[in-house]
Amino acid sequence: MAILIRREQGFYRRLMKLSMPIVLQNLITFSLGLIDTFMVSQLGNTEMAAVTAANVPVFLLISIVFGVQSGLGILVSQYWGKQDMKSISRSIGVASFVGAAVATVLAAVLFFWPVQIMDLLSNNHQLSILGAPYLKIIGISYIFNMLSSVYASAQRSAENPSFGMKLFGASTLINTGLNYLLIFGKLGFPMLGIQGAAIATLCARICEFIICSIYALRDKRIRVQWAAFVRPGWDMLRRFLKYASPVVLNEAGWGLGTSMLTVILGYTENSVEMLAANAVMGNLGRLFLVFCFGLGAATAVLVGKAIGEGQSEEDIMSLSKALLRFTVVSGTVLAAIALVLLPTLFMPVVFPLFKLFGESAAIATALAVTSFASIPLHAYTISSITGVLRSGGDVLWSAALDLGPQWIVCLPLTALCALVLKTGIWPIALAMQTESVAKLPLCLYRVRSRKWIHDVTANKEML
Repeated sequence: MAILIRREQGFYRRLMKLSMPIVLQNLITFSLGLIDTFMVSQLGNTEMAAVTAANVPVFLLISIVFGVQSGLGILVSQYWGKQDMKSISRSIGVASFVGAAVATVLAAVLFFWPVQIMDLLSNNHQLSILGAPYLKIIGISYIFNMLSSVYASAQRSAENPSFGMKLFGASTLINTGLNYLLIFGKLGFPMLGIQGAAIATLCARICEFIICSIYALRDKRIRVQWAAFVRPGWDMLRRFLKYASPVVLNEAGWGLGTSMLTVILGYTENSVEMLAANAVMGNLGRLFLVFCFGLGAATAVLVGKAIGEGQSEEDIMSLSKALLRFTVVSGTVLAAIALVLLPTLFMPVVFPLFKLFGESAAIATALAVTSFASIPLHAYTISSITGVLRSGGDVLWSAALDLGPQWIVCLPLTALCALVLKTGIWPIALAMQTESVAKLPLCLYRVRSRKWIHDVTANKEML
């Protein structure tokens, strides 16, 4: 394996320099979700289940934010390879306007119809009443998050990933402190419970947007040309929509599919226990995937830059293979660590902290074993889809690889086990992981086909 991933001296040092700030940024972001879950769990399993259900449409918003980021990254990484700063400014402008418009529409829907939306997400109306105030406020926060995430994505694609880490690190500290004050009513603040968590998130997102705006005015790496930003032009809009819209639709579809898994759990007979366990394990699982997401983002930057520099098909393929193999090795190590920690730390210590006992603890254990064992599969598919294929402009195939296994295999099988056959938790947990199993051979085929390299090197219009 060492021979298969061997590269020139300094390559993996550069990879770590790119990926580790992204890993830390994702770790900070996902840790916030875990902290939120922990604080809300102290109010009770019912409150935690309500927030879990409310976060179903929120996760769809997050997926759209990531889609806009990824679509922008396709263009910026290649413009960065050519040092075309005017086009970078135009692409940031288009992404900001389009992303903010989409986020505003979705936030308005969540604000005006929170109870009706919550009623669609579970069979427990009490959860709808509890979660509606949270849902009304949390959607607004993602308008600001969309704008700051767009700029952070541009900085990442320009080989400055530490900016996003610092930005979202500051936002997380603000959010955590306000959570403590507003959820529990400390230091003279009102005790707002679930609603306090949403207000804390909104305040943190506004702060990160302000920080991001000030930085953009002073940054020397990407000198934003404001005339190009405000008036990016129809040609840039066309390019962005051509390469980014499939990615945004891909992420929206994937986010909706992932959210549907939570909805399925919300319609089981033991929905409160299912949702509470899934809230904890969803956040713990993402913590172990942050390194894989970081490698995927770094892969997108390196492959995109290589394409922008005009490297040969052979060099691009060699680079991609080394990155993907390294990702699989890393994912295998992470899976082993996670499975060892399950009986030694998570079950005896973490689950009780989140008030998971009895049935909810058993459900969390099954979800943990299956999700941790699937980490190497997730690692490869994340880097191949979001890193290699998307950076090569192969967005339609990337969408098919991402959505097909989820909607054709995973969701029907999970619904069959949970709602029709009403099996125990283990078949349900296994069904939830069939997405990554089905994706693997498809990703292997597409990457090895080299069709994506030929298309992007032949298509100069993209640049």
